[in-house]
Amino acid sequence: MSRRILVINPNSNERVTADIACAVEGLRIVGGPAIDCVTLAEGPPGIETQVHVDTVVEPLLRLARRESNRASAVVIACFSDPGLYSLREALDIPVHGIAESGFAVALTKGERFGIISILGRSIPRHRRYVASLGLGARLAGDRADVLVLGCAGMARHRKALEHRLGIPVVDPVQAAVGLAQLTLQIDGA
Repeated sequence: MSRRILVINPNSNERVTADIACAVEGLRIVGGPAIDCVTLAEGPPGIETQVHVDTVVEPLLRLARRESNRASAVVIACFSDPGLYSLREALDIPVHGIAESGFAVALTKGERFGIISILGRSIPRHRRYVASLGLGARLAGDRADVLVLGCAGMARHRKALEHRLGIPVVDPVQAAVGLAQLTLQIDGA
């Protein structure tokens, strides 16, 4: 089986999937794993609430199981990392969430990180998740050394924000796919 990273957009917005594919274009390397970006047709148009996060887990799990025999790793391309633990439990391949991966990369670039959220109502959900990962003290409320984009569809803004703000800006999709590539390289070594 050739190596393949399956990047799943758990919302039904094809534009977001296209943005995700553009974000990972620079990570496609000759001889490296294929990177396939797919849309979860059963998902809501956007993952904006905890209800969206919770209701997308089952169809996401079905899609990941269906595709896992043709994938070497899975990336959940939603900043809420819906179903991350369920997929890790159900699949025998590495599963990366973009928020968790984005935080990991951010911590290599600075002491504290901030998050740009699309909606104000996303902020409490992000804070809960950061706290659950034991990173609450590293989340900057007002000033950050590093900024993490808080949505898979924000990648096109990364370079401009980094230039404008003068601090590193992490696209979590790129972080997750890069970590998936590293994981596969280590596993294959």
